[in-house]
Amino acid sequence: MRRLRQLAERTPATRERYVDLLRAIAIALVVAGHWAATVIGRDATGRPTGHSVLQDLPWAYPLTWAAQVLPVFFLVGGYANAASLVSHRSRGGDATGWLLDRSARLVPPTTVLLLVLAVGAAGARLWDVDPAFVRTAVWTATIPLWFLVPYLAAVALTPPMHALHRRFGLAVPVALVALVALGDLGRLLGPAALANGNNLAGWLAVHQVGFAWYDAHARPGDPASGRPGTAGRRRPLPTSRRFAATLLAGGLGALLLLTTVGPYPVSMLHLPGQRLQNDGPPSLALLALAAAQLGLILLLREPARRWLRRPGPWQAVIAVNAVVLTVFLWHLTAVLLLVGLLDAAGALPTPPVASAAWFAWRVPWLLMLAVLLAGLVAVFGPVEARAGRRRRPPPGGPEPRPPGAAEPGPRHPPAPGRPRHPARTALAAAGYAAAAAGLLVNTLTPRDAPEPLGLPAPALAAYLAGAGLLRLLRSGWGSRG
Repeated sequence: MRRLRQLAERTPATRERYVDLLRAIAIALVVAGHWAATVIGRDATGRPTGHSVLQDLPWAYPLTWAAQVLPVFFLVGGYANAASLVSHRSRGGDATGWLLDRSARLVPPTTVLLLVLAVGAAGARLWDVDPAFVRTAVWTATIPLWFLVPYLAAVALTPPMHALHRRFGLAVPVALVALVALGDLGRLLGPAALANGNNLAGWLAVHQVGFAWYDAHARPGDPASGRPGTAGRRRPLPTSRRFAATLLAGGLGALLLLTTVGPYPVSMLHLPGQRLQNDGPPSLALLALAAAQLGLILLLREPARRWLRRPGPWQAVIAVNAVVLTVFLWHLTAVLLLVGLLDAAGALPTPPVASAAWFAWRVPWLLMLAVLLAGLVAVFGPVEARAGRRRRPPPGGPEPRPPGAAEPGPRHPPAPGRPRHPARTALAAAGYAAAAAGLLVNTLTPRDAPEPLGLPAPALAAYLAGAGLLRLLRSGWGSRG
């Protein structure tokens, strides 16, 4: 508590605390949503199985409009990435150094999760557990990793996309939305694979809007690009209440039309068996929801800012953000642990979906999961927290780290003609690509594939190679010569 008070007291007055609050709320909604919607049953052999309650409760589909918060993650991510890139460049840093700094927060906690799961799967195989069953368990625990694939891509593309933002502003996300529309048209008229590009274009569109939101927050004298002479090239997002209300009403109106008159499903979350999905890859309907969410976010900004000036709420937000990625990565592992423990004790309830017993079971279920997740965060959270303490916060801009740390002194820009080490830049890009490819291969591998380590060997090898390369580069390897 003492450290939290110190961090809260050292928070710069220019920091947009509201963005940190949004990140904390979004992660809480994801975790609570996954836990509450989990249905536990048994297969023909008596082993526990699980699926989403949405498959059994069509009346709950509209509730997914509130539960689908991935657009908020990308919006906040765009804001945070713009803020830290601007700060990094203002201190004389380059895009490669920024990418390596960013990877220090995202990659180590993910690596720990994958290694722990691989070791656990190898131990299960020594006990002669069916490899398909082991893969199913590991696949379930790694469901959160699919989100990191487009997010790692968005981070890696931030320097060039931020340059496009400085030149063209909100025309960039508009163009990306048009690409999403073309992808949707392709999967409506032809193979679903024609919309695969939406996985990048859709999330990048929301990420770009985050850049514009950061420009609206930056002080008028601040250069939006972090480079001298570019202060006049800021492309801020309108933040007036009239604009916010219009965005909210327009987004909801478009969403209603697209899901009633149009061909899009009402559910904003994945439903097995549906040819057209809204979140995998992102659809126009999901982007309409993102617009409505942005309007609501802007409408609530001022009350939230006033609330966050109080020490208690702000300290709570700091505490969550210090381990926010750890919470996200491990929350489904907590489900597996609880199911395994209850099943071993012969005390695993499997009431019928939507029965009174099922709803009553939600309360102890959520409480026990919260206790288990708290234990996992206590064990693995320090990996993320240490990475956050090592990184520099941008002045006035949110980072996914414990907020409020003192800003280090400015660094002098590099002298003209200083080499930028293009090979190091290429290696950093290769590290990001290998890590993302490994996560993608794991996501695409069937959940019941007989994998001895629970993870596809090529996926694990690619990810570890990328993570190791980024670690070497962060240590200074490749920066000379």
